[in-house]
Amino acid sequence: MELRDYLNKAKKGKWAMGQFNFSTLEQLRGIMKAAVKMKSPVILGTSEGELKFLGIKQAVALVEILKLDYNIPAFLNLDHGKDLSLIKKAIDYGFSAVHFDGSLLSLEKNINYAKKVANLAHKKGLIVEGEIDDIKKKSLTKLSEAKKFVYKTKVDSLAIAIGSIHGYYKSVSLDFEALRELAENLSVYLVLHGGSGISNSQIKKAVKLGINKVNINTELRMAWKQGVEKGFGKKEIKPYKVLFKAEKAVQKKVEEKIKLFSSFNKI
Repeated sequence: MELRDYLNKAKKGKWAMGQFNFSTLEQLRGIMKAAVKMKSPVILGTSEGELKFLGIKQAVALVEILKLDYNIPAFLNLDHGKDLSLIKKAIDYGFSAVHFDGSLLSLEKNINYAKKVANLAHKKGLIVEGEIDDIKKKSLTKLSEAKKFVYKTKVDSLAIAIGSIHGYYKSVSLDFEALRELAENLSVYLVLHGGSGISNSQIKKAVKLGINKVNINTELRMAWKQGVEKGFGKKEIKPYKVLFKAEKAVQKKVEEKIKLFSSFNKI
């Protein structure tokens, strides 16, 4: 099954796929091991910054090798792509999805660029995600703008602003009426960015109301850091022992999120 098939299943079944970002091998392995244990499809996110560190060819190679090892449906996505040349490389190198983030552009410029990305990506069967609102500004996605954007660009997914913020903030309050309106009037997959730190009850409600994909990054970074610190607890200097702790911490966090999104036992 392809990514689109799982997103369709999620949309119909009222559960969500998790996108978990990585920039190191132990992060990736922790995500994959969690997916195997929970029998869950996963989306593997890599931002421009993460790819700059890891390398786009290395990211693709690592994912393909681990997919063979673990025999799990895992789909590589370029997260928050703004550089069109990098987006094109991701399309050419075998990513399953690309996210064009034109949220800082005017709506018309965003539409023009997103349409170009969608045209390129769809030729190779990729899922394309668009974004029209900068969630850092806490602005809500307007239905009229979302409908215009989706209609003109033909994107498959839309990252919507309903109160979440990138990073880890415990005071986040999602606007469920805004989500309900968007879910009832848009046919695309709806994506919640800034999923780290949002209360479990709010995440569950958002998924039931129409969120089909939830992005998690900051909480995985926090888990990785805590694992590394734990690994160094007894003056350990062997990298494989230190990083094993980080891998286990990431795996545990991903397992928690998979359970929360109800994506377990879906393969």
